Amino acid sequence: MASITIRNLSKTYGGVADAPAVRDVNIAVPDGTFLTLLGPSGCGKTTTLRLIAGYITPDSGEIRVGERQVSSPAAVVPPEQRGMGMVFQNYAIWPHKTVFENVAFGLKLRRDANVQKKVAQSLEQVGLSGYENRFPNELSGGQQQRVALARSLVVEPEILLLDEPLSNLDAKLREHMRSELKDLQRRTGITFVYVTHDQAEALALSDQIVVMHRGEVQQVGTPFEVYERPANRLVADFMGLMNSFQGQIEPEGNGLARLQLPDGTRFDVVAPPGLTAPQGAELVVRPENITLSAQAVDALGLKGVVTAQTFLGNLMELTVKLSFGPEVRVQSHPLTKFNVGDAVGLQLNLASASVFLKA
Repeated sequence: MASITIRNLSKTYGGVADAPAVRDVNIAVPDGTFLTLLGPSGCGKTTTLRLIAGYITPDSGEIRVGERQVSSPAAVVPPEQRGMGMVFQNYAIWPHKTVFENVAFGLKLRRDANVQKKVAQSLEQVGLSGYENRFPNELSGGQQQRVALARSLVVEPEILLLDEPLSNLDAKLREHMRSELKDLQRRTGITFVYVTHDQAEALALSDQIVVMHRGEVQQVGTPFEVYERPANRLVADFMGLMNSFQGQIEPEGNGLARLQLPDGTRFDVVAPPGLTAPQGAELVVRPENITLSAQAVDALGLKGVVTAQTFLGNLMELTVKLSFGPEVRVQSHPLTKFNVGDAVGLQLNLASASVFLKA
């Protein structure tokens, strides 16, 4: 079984104990899962990947593949003995070797007797049959990325680790390669652990997403869960655009609460964890979860004026200044008929909103 279990994993560089690269990380990766480590630069995602790969020794905790312990402070199984493949951000393919020679390298180190057959099968998997004799400078960026994939797959790993492999590609090619990577993972059944800072990539590719910040895991969940049900404000802010409404909240019982905005507008919402008495709170709503109406006041009382609009092709984004001051962003159908200066009412989809208590 190519499941991965990470328990209480920590790593500090340079003796900076108060700023560990990874702090008390716990993750379970089921066999055959596409798991993405997601977060901004410096969040610990690449360090976690390198710990899984065996390039770094942890300060505490352990990593297991199936029932086999592969990393602990006392012992680290070498990378080449872990049954893992690795695809690096810069692909790390040799410019002086042909496609065949690049892909065959790992097999030759193992003195495999079926080099020709396995290289051919691996190149077919990534759509590069017929490219065996080309050199990297004769390939596009996407083709070079596939060579790196083929080189990792040819040794038949149980787990494939990928460190931002699409970051050097243009936007259109990145989108194409996302589909190819997901299809490849489904066809092979290999456990993928993927590192990226790109939210769209993570949402499109993953079965599970691990959101990290300053070395700590903030949330583990499906793409839907981390986007629609963020565990905290950090996750909500990182996972996409959000509108923030400041107010006061008080419990009403039966798991409900009442949130009041500065203009007096009140909403009945699901009570956030830890709410026991009236206190400050923040209501977070995605731009696509706000509906505009031509009436200046809707049933919930929110009103504003359109101050800007931007046509983005597949949607229209409008900025609306609320009657009590703040501006919100609203995303709707590109044929939405509102103009700058129009008075509008705003309807919030509270079922898709999040409420976070103020410290």
